[in-house]
Formats: sequence, C-alpha cells, structure tokens
Amino acid sequence: MRPEKTASKAATATQPLPPDFAAQIVNWQRSHGRSQLPWQNTRDPYRVWLSEVMLQQTQVSTVLGYFARFLERFPDVKALAAGTEDEVFGLWSGLGYYSRARNMHRCAQEVVARFGGEFPRTAAELVTLPGIGRSTSAAIAAFCFGERVAILDGNVKRVLTRVLGFAGDMSSAAQERALWDLATQLLPPANDKEAIASYTQGVMDMGATVCLPRKPSCMICPVQKSCVALREGAPERYPVKTRKLKRSAQSLWLLLARDEQGRVWLEKRPAKGIWAGLYCLPVFDSREELLAALPAARRGVHDLPAFVHVLTHKDLHLHPVRIDGGQPQGEAARWFEADEWSRLGLPAPMRKLLEGGEA
Repeated sequence: MRPEKTASKAATATQPLPPDFAAQIVNWQRSHGRSQLPWQNTRDPYRVWLSEVMLQQTQVSTVLGYFARFLERFPDVKALAAGTEDEVFGLWSGLGYYSRARNMHRCAQEVVARFGGEFPRTAAELVTLPGIGRSTSAAIAAFCFGERVAILDGNVKRVLTRVLGFAGDMSSAAQERALWDLATQLLPPANDKEAIASYTQGVMDMGATVCLPRKPSCMICPVQKSCVALREGAPERYPVKTRKLKRSAQSLWLLLARDEQGRVWLEKRPAKGIWAGLYCLPVFDSREELLAALPAARRGVHDLPAFVHVLTHKDLHLHPVRIDGGQPQGEAARWFEADEWSRLGLPAPMRKLLEGGEA
C-alpha cells in the first residue's frame, strides 16, 4: 500500500490527533511568531478583515503600503461604505484580483445597511457578507471575538496536512470537509479566547515562515515530533491536489491615444468580464476591429511591442497600438490628464504602458 494512502486513512480514522498540538502552536507563536504587523495586536474587525482580504494571494510585503493608504483614506467601515467604487479601485490599483476590491466595497455597504456599521460577531453571520468566505469569517471571529472556529487558508492547509499526514485530495470537496473537521478538533478549548487568537495567528505564521511549500524548515518546527510528513521524509508531498488548473491564452489589442495636451483616452469597462469596472485603454479582440474603430482624423498608427500579462488561469497576449491625432469614440470614455488617471483603478498592464515602464 502506498504511504500516502496509509497516511490518509490514519488522519481521518485511526491515528489519534496530536493532543498537545494547539498548546505547542500557542507557545511558539507567543515567543517566535509574527507580532509587529499593523493588523496584529488588535481586536478591530475592520482592520483584521481589511488585512485578510488584501492578503489573499498577495505577499505581506506588498500589502503593507496598501493597508496604510486604505486606512488613511477609509479609517473605518462606514467611511469605506460611503466611498465611491472608483476611489476604492484607485487605492487598490496594482494589487490585482480586483473582484476582491469590488466585494470589499459591497461588504462595507452591507455592514452599514444590515448591521448598523458594526461587524457581526460570529463566523456564521460574517460568512453571509460579500467576499467573506469560511476561512476569512473564522479569522475575524477568532481574532476579534474569540470564537472557537477553524481557519483553513493555503498556509494552514499545508501545516495541517503535513502534521497529520492527510493525503486526501484537496481537489475533492469531501476531502476538504474532512480536513475542516480535523482543523476544528485541533483548536484550543472554547473558554480560552486568548489561546484561540494566538493559535489562529500561530498556525498561519507557521505556514508563512516555517512550513514553506518548498524546503520547509523542519528542524525549527515546534511540532516536528508530531509531524507524519517529516517521519515519512517527504513533507513537500503535502497537501495533495491532483486536479491542475487548465491555462488558456487570449490575444487583445489595446488602443493608446493621446491628445495634444498629453491626455490619454480611457474607457470604463463593463461590470462583467475581464477588468470589470476598471478604467482601461479601449480593448479589441483583433487588430482589424481596432482599426475599424479609429477616428477618421488620425494622423498615424504605430504598433508597439506586444507583451504577455499573466493571470491566474490565463495568459493575455497584449498588442498596444498608438494613434496620433483624432478622438476615439466611446460612451463611457473620455480624456484623462496624468494626475487623474494616476489615481484611477487601472489594470497593471495599462498602468505600466501609461507610465512608460516595461509591461
């Protein structure tokens, strides 16, 4: 029988869970975990929620500056709810995954409308808000209100599957539910709210700083004696996920037009589809379609170097075309001066093109 099959059966059925796992994580976090990040050492659900949303698929080092700018402009959930979507996108510009920003704005508005501007105190209520999934709702409830609920983001999945030798396929909803159940069993007791917050932070820190995807630092891990994956000598085997994302490719042509004052022509994208709701250079599916939409008064057409912009599931092959003279058409478009478009929510490749950097 293959080792991973044995490990999976043990994790879900016969192997006892490590009894002191939570205490070891709590002790490690209090002495070695991260504690200086601006969203830590607070019970303010707004700050915790903001950080959780920003940190989804984004490095801490990148989030730090954005977090500070958001708090400066939107110091609380009521201020964020009252802001415009364009303001939110402008502050978010460069973080990517703009659906997070859109859902965050909607969530703030619902917190104000449904809960009087106060975040609900339970994970069950938090998860009903836009953009808040099971793990994010649990993080807010655990950190801010001491609720005994488990998180299961990417870092935590890696820690728990390795420690438990859980070889269930994370592509399977049933296997993920089984891991959720085990994660809940491992939590500190419900009456120790301080330990719940420390444990939640600790298991996240473990995945971020010690139990890394490649070359984990097993020798300094506080739970190494309990780790099935270390005993097997193959921690990088976990977590198991057999279903691979299918990548696709798409070619798009971008119309780059500037007038005599140096203003750039931008249009607001539709509410659905790629770069939904953001300001962009006009986008076309072919060069012929772009040429057909050009103003008659143009003086020249120049093909700029094409480049590839990588999304999570797709490679975008972008072909910028610059025109001289004339005003393009577009109902949701106009000329923007530099100090205007620099504050807009722009997709990363558009910003790089306009700023003259390498795309």
